Amino acid sequence: MFVELERDQQRRYRTCQISRHCGWDTTTGNPGHLSERPLLLIVDASARVTVLTPKFKGTRARLLPIPSDVKWVEWAEDEIPYGQLSDIEGTVFVDGNIRHFTVDGLRIVFPNATVSAAPPEIKQLRERKSEGELELLKSIRQTHKQMHIGMRESDARNLIARALADAGLKDENAALPYGSGTDRRFHLDEFALFDCTASLHGYWSDVTRTLALPASTIPDTHIQIWNFAHSAQHIAFGTAHAGVVAKRVDEASRLFLGLAGYAEYFTHRLGHGIGLEVHEDPYLNGGSEVILQTGHTFSDEPGVYIEGKIGVRLEDCFYIAQNGSAVYLTARVGGPALSPWKP
Repeated sequence: MFVELERDQQRRYRTCQISRHCGWDTTTGNPGHLSERPLLLIVDASARVTVLTPKFKGTRARLLPIPSDVKWVEWAEDEIPYGQLSDIEGTVFVDGNIRHFTVDGLRIVFPNATVSAAPPEIKQLRERKSEGELELLKSIRQTHKQMHIGMRESDARNLIARALADAGLKDENAALPYGSGTDRRFHLDEFALFDCTASLHGYWSDVTRTLALPASTIPDTHIQIWNFAHSAQHIAFGTAHAGVVAKRVDEASRLFLGLAGYAEYFTHRLGHGIGLEVHEDPYLNGGSEVILQTGHTFSDEPGVYIEGKIGVRLEDCFYIAQNGSAVYLTARVGGPALSPWKP
């Protein structure tokens, strides 16, 4: 297991300390994919961990990367899931990803408990990564691509299907920031956009490249847009350091693209937190008052999207190091793109 046990224990005990201060007795979250069948990870006031799992998924649930001693509680399809748990009283904090029917079920089965959303202090525990977590995030950020002119978007997706969620968007299809393309062929005068995600031991990577294939002849105006996005990414990275307010990082990138005449085409936030989820708190957007701290991890992904013409996005994730500076998680596997032909 790559994430150290000591760190996991410290985080659980810290969860208990914060939660008791906030009047908490139990906290619960969803350690897997959302489903109509509740799969819950529960931490009590003594930092003991219980996993409530559907019985038929019991074996698979035990494969979850939970570096702790765990009590496993299984429920059959004809049983009320929450009824298999020991009696719960006091205050129960639930993670923000918990679905309403789970909250309702806990309230019905445990009427003497108060079920409410976890406070920000709990959420912040996972926002700052340990050295072990950062090493894991660094290790999953290399993807190899073999593409050529005339290849279809679907062919390119299949080449790296194990490592990415969405891939193979080009030019006007790339102008839809997270769209799914129409399976057109790559042309000589077009960029290809790849948004690549992969997971290892429960931790996620997220890298986007807008690139030109070796034989491409890209119009100068499109190269210029690529260069603007590239500069905007580096300006944001240079702005990020411990102590700066998150919205200032977004503003720096957005201001540059505005001066270049492309502010209206940068239609999403600059970045998101990343770790146990691809998108998690904190975020780099114009409304975020979060102060960057050591261990925070973010994506840095400015984009220019002109529908029907071109879309460019460059994304690398970075973390705030012990000395307060920003360091790219892709640094040891090539770092940010150098040019459309050197992604």
